[in-house]
Amino acid sequence: MTEDQDLVSQILNGDRAAFRQLIRQHQRLVAHMIARLVDRNEDREEICQDVFLKVYEKLGEFTFQSKLSTWIATIAYRHAVNHLRKKKIKLTDFPDETQFSNFFISSEDIEEDLSDRQMNDKVLEWIGQLPHQYKTVLTMYHVDSMSYQEIEATTGMPEGTVKNYLFRARQLLKEKVKTYLDKEEIL
Repeated sequence: MTEDQDLVSQILNGDRAAFRQLIRQHQRLVAHMIARLVDRNEDREEICQDVFLKVYEKLGEFTFQSKLSTWIATIAYRHAVNHLRKKKIKLTDFPDETQFSNFFISSEDIEEDLSDRQMNDKVLEWIGQLPHQYKTVLTMYHVDSMSYQEIEATTGMPEGTVKNYLFRARQLLKEKVKTYLDKEEIL
């Protein structure tokens, strides 16, 4: 029996401390999943609570066909998407990629032109400006180290779409970096 299976078994047998442990182990993952899509802190907190309530309700149905963390991330992602739908925010409304071209930069001379900290701040700012799907896939892959299959399982997006969004997100960021560095050279 794996550690996750043992933890789930304890929770299903009424062990509240085990459920608190599950929350501690996965609260960062849930918070990251929700923060990628939902901007308001108040909404994020409420959705996080709802996610763990849903996890508790559905834990008996979890069959370990995937990792426990992937299953929980999927619940978090779906709750965040449902929240956006309720708020009438359309995830399919992608800005035209040409709108982003003025914000991108090439990364060859980054260290010469900006300090690492300044560049990190700018990159985080640009990631925040990406369409929700691009931002989600990019951070799941690079920050959470999720595989294409795990992202597919979490978001319900086909693997090809995941790869496409990841490619487009990287291209948009690369263009923003290039444009920014080019502007810095002029100054």
